[in-house]
Amino acid sequence: MSSPLLAYPSARRAGAAAARLSPTQLERYLSLRDLTDPAMGRHAIQLIVDKAVSTLAETWGCEVRWCPGPRIVTIADNYDNLGYEPAAVTRDTRYTRYVDAHRMLRSHSTAMIPAALRQLADEPVEDVLLVCPGMVYRRDAIGRIHTGTPHQLDLWRITTKTMDESELEAMIETLLDALVPQLQEVIEARTHPYTLAGRQVDVVREGQRVEVWECGIAHPAALAQNGLNPSLAGLALGMGLDRLLMLAKGIPDIRALRASDTRIAEQMGDLSPYRPVSGMPAIRRDLSLVVEPGREREDLGDTVRDALGADADAVEDVTILSETPCRELPPAALERLGARAEQANLLIRVTLRHLERTLTDSEANEMRDRVYAALHQGATHQWASR
Repeated sequence: MSSPLLAYPSARRAGAAAARLSPTQLERYLSLRDLTDPAMGRHAIQLIVDKAVSTLAETWGCEVRWCPGPRIVTIADNYDNLGYEPAAVTRDTRYTRYVDAHRMLRSHSTAMIPAALRQLADEPVEDVLLVCPGMVYRRDAIGRIHTGTPHQLDLWRITTKTMDESELEAMIETLLDALVPQLQEVIEARTHPYTLAGRQVDVVREGQRVEVWECGIAHPAALAQNGLNPSLAGLALGMGLDRLLMLAKGIPDIRALRASDTRIAEQMGDLSPYRPVSGMPAIRRDLSLVVEPGREREDLGDTVRDALGADADAVEDVTILSETPCRELPPAALERLGARAEQANLLIRVTLRHLERTLTDSEANEMRDRVYAALHQGATHQWASR
């Protein structure tokens, strides 16, 4: 999304009363294909994983240990055993899909690392690359490079050798050369609870920065928390596989990675440049609606996905064009929207463009109304298809 974050604080925090997935939602999320899993079919994302792993293993001459894990993980492994504070904002229900009071759908591939470290503590080696690929579940905006079910890869080197910032920088350059050669990089400092000297690595394509991974020196406290000997050190890296594949092949829309159209799907088996197929026409619908304080971009995107269900793939983009506190609206507008002064008025543009067929106006209006019904929190409604 190109719009700013809604300027309202959120008080929703994880805990005993955290919002939980319904059985229907959980079944739908678990039924999605994990593109990193060869058992679920071949996909070019797996080639990105293989290239990253082989590049580092050959550079370091270390053992490789593959450590895929379940999609449902404990909250402890997703957060506590990685050093997240109890009040960390990432635990917020805006960003996390809780299954029950103790479990959740993993929100990052790093959630597989604590189990991998515990296994390493039981079966130690002197120098190893832990490989944890998988689909994760995030509350995210809707756009050409955004999805609520991205694929990630965690690569942690655990070794008896000394790991410092020079080793970290060498790892970054090695992977950039292997995965996105000839693209300019931008590296900035970042803080993670499980690293020291954290970094965020972006690359620049067509004048825009795209985040591809974050990394750092493995925090000794995180290693100790999961049973490793204090003499061990490490490097920790988590990368976004969808965006790396899009950069490698020149794919313009993240939805193409899961497309069933054979013209697109057949191109997802290798890393050769993407050949554009004839595009379907876009249909745009602008919605003026009101929301309660605390609604944010990620939350809006997630609500749209839930409202449309199987039709969510038809949404290309959801953009907040403007935001106005309702207290600043004239009385006639408040009455038309059915709004209260403490709410906010949003003008949202929904762009619909199915990758495989042309949508009719009636289909677009019906989807527009489902999105409107899910988002609008006013007392009156304005429908397009009724």
